[in-house]
This record gives sequence, structure tokens and C-alpha cells, in this order.
Amino acid sequence: MQNLFFLCLTIITCLSVFDSNNFIAQAVTSWSEIATLKAFKSSINPSSIKPGSCLASWNFTIDPCSFPRRTYFTCGLTCTPDSTHINQITLDPVGYTGTLTPLISKLTNLITLDLSENSFFGPIPSSLYSLPNLQTLTLRSNSFSGSIPPTIKSLISLQSLDLSHNSLSGSLPISLNYLSNLRRIDLSFNKLNGSIPELPPNLSELAIKANSLSGPLQKSTFQKANKLAVLELSENSLYGKLEPWLFQLPSLQQVDLANNRFNGIEIWKPANGRSSDLVAIDLGFNTIQGYAPANLSAYPTLSSLSIRYNLLRGTIPLEYGESKTLKRLFLDGNFLTGKPPAGLLVSGNIFSGSLGNNCLVGCPASSQLCKPAQKPSSVCKKAYNGKPST
Repeated sequence: MQNLFFLCLTIITCLSVFDSNNFIAQAVTSWSEIATLKAFKSSINPSSIKPGSCLASWNFTIDPCSFPRRTYFTCGLTCTPDSTHINQITLDPVGYTGTLTPLISKLTNLITLDLSENSFFGPIPSSLYSLPNLQTLTLRSNSFSGSIPPTIKSLISLQSLDLSHNSLSGSLPISLNYLSNLRRIDLSFNKLNGSIPELPPNLSELAIKANSLSGPLQKSTFQKANKLAVLELSENSLYGKLEPWLFQLPSLQQVDLANNRFNGIEIWKPANGRSSDLVAIDLGFNTIQGYAPANLSAYPTLSSLSIRYNLLRGTIPLEYGESKTLKRLFLDGNFLTGKPPAGLLVSGNIFSGSLGNNCLVGCPASSQLCKPAQKPSSVCKKAYNGKPST
């Protein structure tokens, strides 16, 4: 009888907890966090909250962390295992329009904030950068403006930062190098200017394409970047000579520096017999002068190389034709002379790219690799001070 009594008592208790009219009384989520969620939703234009969207399901007549969620809070957030705190906000990309409330800093247990591919505008609240547990910040493809403040260094747990495709301006804060847990940065397609500060030590991916960065690449910027694998800085105003140390960063795999103003390059073979993980290099559409760097053929995994539309002169290094790994080669739009290495034109060779729009001879028009046609001889003679370019 005693066991039956406790069983009935348990059933009654469970029924009272799951009674929809008692959710507020049974609320377990922090009240300050509920207030923050209300402010978050209130800062968004109601007309942009479409029926069926995540925010449309945020109905505060029940506790946000109640479970199971059958009708309300069906998506857009997750809670800690004990259902007392919000630890993730990930909105669906349906075109929400509005600003980001500064009260977001009240969600101190937040690990992930992802508002990507919506229409948020205005500055990113400075209070956001005080969240101690935030690991992933993704605001990609919105209309956020303003600068990235030095206080970003307070995001001590941050591992991934994606603010790409916004309207951010100003220079990159020096304090970025304080973020020792940061693995990935994507600030592409903004209006950022100035030089690149020292990078944090555990960074593996850096993408700042299509901004207004300027100046040469400094060795001090990369002095701690021993884990950097992907470097994408195309479509900026970077200039100067590309020095050997850059291509010898120990973990580097992909380099994209196309569409800048680099005017020279020096390549050494991998240092002290060390291997290299370099797979792809794109230096196209710069003003690089001199000879095509033959030492690139010594990089054992290099499969894609583009130095197209620069000011290269002389012959194509024979080593390019002897490479066992190179499969894509774009050298078109330069002033290269002589005959292409025979290895590049071997019948049946699995190879793509272009050697066209140069001053080459013996590059058969029937070969796809030799298209488009070479420059007129008059242009080549002028480039070589009236001397034949052969």
C-alpha cells in the first residue's frame, strides 16, 4: 500500500509539471535569460518573423527550456543539460530584420551564436564581446556595420569567428592575438583596412578576402602561426615582395593572394629536407616580375599553381613539366618565352590550366593548355626592348 501511495503521488506530481497552465510556475530557465530572449525577439521587426520560422515559435507563455517542445520554442535555441540556461542561439536564415540587443551579454552560458544569412543591421553590441564561454560566433551575411573593437580579446573561449559578408570597417584589432583558442577567422567581404596584426598561435584558417587591407605581409604577423593551414587574402591592396618564409610556414596547405599588388616573389626549397603540405597556391592578377619560381616544383604535394596575369618573363621552368604532383597550372597573361616543357604537353597527361596569352613558341594551338592564343609578336618584342622573345 505504501508503494502504491508513492506511485500515485509521483504520477500526480508529473501531471502537475506537464500541465501547460503551470509552465511559468514550474519555470527553470533563469528569469534574466528569459528577459534577454524577450528583448532579443523584440529588437527584430515583427513583419520579418515569418509563420513557421524559429522566432515565430518563441512564445513566452511557457518556459523556453521546457521539454519536450511540441508547439513553442521548437527551434532557434538550446539549453544546458539541467535546463536552467541558454547555451546556443542558432536562427534559421529566413531574412530576420533588426538590431542585436546589447542584453545578449546576459546569456553568460552561451556557447554558440549563429545569426547567419539574415538582415541584421547596425553595430555589433560591444557587450557581446564579454561573453566568457562563447566558442562560435557566426554573423555571416548580414548588414552589420562599425568596427571590431579591442575588447574582442575578452572572448577567451572563442574558437570560430565568422563576420564575413557584412559592412564592417576600420582596422583589425591588435588584441586578436590574445585569443589563444581561436582556430578559424573569416572576415571576408567587408570594408576593413590597414595591415594584419599578429595572429593567435592556434589559428588554422584565416580568410580576409575582398576588403581594403594594405601593406606588405610581415613575418612578425605569422611568427606564432605554426598551425596555419589556409590563408585567403585575395582582393585587397596588399603589396611588396612575397618572401620565402611565407611558403615555409610548417602547416600551410592553401594560399590565395590573388588580386593584390604584390610585385615580386622568392621561393626556397623546403628547409633542411623538411616536407611541406602545400597543395594550392594562387598568386594571379598581381604585378609579380621576374622569372617563374622553379623551386616550387620541390614542394612534394603541390597540385595547383596559378601565377596568371602578372609580369613574368623568361622561360617556363623545366621542373614544372617534371613534377609528379602538379595537375593545374595557370601561367597565362604573362610574357613567358621559349617552348613549354615537354612534360606539360605529353599526350594523355591529366593536366588542366592555361599557358596562353604569353610569348611562347611551339605551344600547339590544338592543345587546350595553349589557349588562348599567344600575344602578337609586336607586343612581345616591345616587352623585350625590340629583341625577339624566343
